[in-house]
Amino acid sequence: MSDLKYWIALTEVPDIGPVTARKLLAVYKKPEDIFSASQKELRSVEGISARKAKNLKEYSGWESIERQIKKLENKGIRVVTLRSDDYPEAFREIEDTPLILYVKGNIERDDRYAVAVVGSRKLTPYGQFVAEKLSSELSSIGMTIVSGMARGIDTAAHKAAINSGGRSIAVLGSGIDVPYPPENKILMDKIANSGYVMSEFPPGTQPERENFPRRNRLISALSLGVLVVEATADSGSLITANYAMEQGKEVFAVPGNINSKNSEGTNTLIKNGAKLVQTMEDIIEELALVLRGFIKSKVKSKIVLSDEEKRVCDIMTPEPKHIDMLSRESGMPASKLLGILLHLELKGVVKQVEGKKFYLL
Repeated sequence: MSDLKYWIALTEVPDIGPVTARKLLAVYKKPEDIFSASQKELRSVEGISARKAKNLKEYSGWESIERQIKKLENKGIRVVTLRSDDYPEAFREIEDTPLILYVKGNIERDDRYAVAVVGSRKLTPYGQFVAEKLSSELSSIGMTIVSGMARGIDTAAHKAAINSGGRSIAVLGSGIDVPYPPENKILMDKIANSGYVMSEFPPGTQPERENFPRRNRLISALSLGVLVVEATADSGSLITANYAMEQGKEVFAVPGNINSKNSEGTNTLIKNGAKLVQTMEDIIEELALVLRGFIKSKVKSKIVLSDEEKRVCDIMTPEPKHIDMLSRESGMPASKLLGILLHLELKGVVKQVEGKKFYLL
């Protein structure tokens, strides 16, 4: 991209943040034209003071940017700009959306069908089990798992998604060339091979404390909903949940032991209206309207059924049967059967008609 250096420069000019930069781009269209404009022309743009115009005209870091671009190319790191075709659409709705993203891996269109899985860095065995189970199950139906690659729940979620053959996205609170925590360097490479790793921070940025709340807004934006597995009362995961609410996303939480500090945050979320999650179906039910067609298309070429799903299919016909009849014939409680039927419907195997009747497609 011939204008890449101007995009990077626009993020480096003092006092020019994402909101101001977007105002400039709305007027000048291309970053190069911004740097070519006179101070008088720049000051005519809303929000551009004399000092900001002066900073733009006096910017002189061009040689440094040229060296940076070469380093990025050598390390296989792409710069995705606000105008790039694969820039995540969800980010465009954020007021302070990043002008550029540093990315390793491939951004795919279906990544918009994603769930963020976040939680405590000091996870319990219970938290690890739940994070791995739900991330694995969501991956198995084609969902992308988003997290922050931190220790604990984040790491468990990423690993489970990858081990299930699914896609995962890691949003960093450091430069993309600064793996954090350091022991997750191998995991970071695996995520880049089965999804992508991204950062809005320039290469070389260290994992400073203030970076993480900022990156949490991107974790939420990339997802249809945020699942908090374990969280203390002051956990950073609750910041991600708050961003989700502000962005109109679903918030899910796994209940925990009332005597465990690691469950204080999640239990409070549930008390305040978050969707209580015990199984993957709890998440799918809430997102069903946007997931039906997607999940059906992901599995239509190769539908894998569990033993219980096969058992239910064996008693079904192309003619609709009421849930009570299916319950009697299968010997399963209606509550359990409805969960299985929902899963089968999402897989495109059965369909529901009015009156709680189901038939085989």
